[in-house]
Amino acid sequence: MTRTTPRGRFPSAKVAGDLIYVSGTSARRPDNTIAGAEVDELGTTTLDIRAQSRAVIENIRDILADAGAGLADLAQVTTYLVSMNDFGGYNEVWAEYFDESGPTRTTVAVHQLPHPHLLIEIQAVAHLPRQETPA
Repeated sequence: MTRTTPRGRFPSAKVAGDLIYVSGTSARRPDNTIAGAEVDELGTTTLDIRAQSRAVIENIRDILADAGAGLADLAQVTTYLVSMNDFGGYNEVWAEYFDESGPTRTTVAVHQLPHPHLLIEIQAVAHLPRQETPA
């Protein structure tokens, strides 16, 4: 599977001991288009927080899979929203993936993200699943 590569000289994730630190991840696809961002023939842009939230969580899922973990291994996330008006839509999508036993979460509003079509970015910390030792 083709993964999105960072737009700078840093890794998507770094394993340190049994922790996985996931860099800020967006809804950018491997071809550099952005999920949840559509521009019509007149140049009118439509941005969808729900589609972007799903894409970000799924991009994080893929990054964690590369390290041998999954969404269930997330311990903490920090979410950056360009507008707190998008909090409700983001929260709806979050509930599709996690419940009250999921990772801890902090959500903050930011002035902007690295592309004008991005509404959301998430950074995360996960733990590697425990390997069962044969008896």
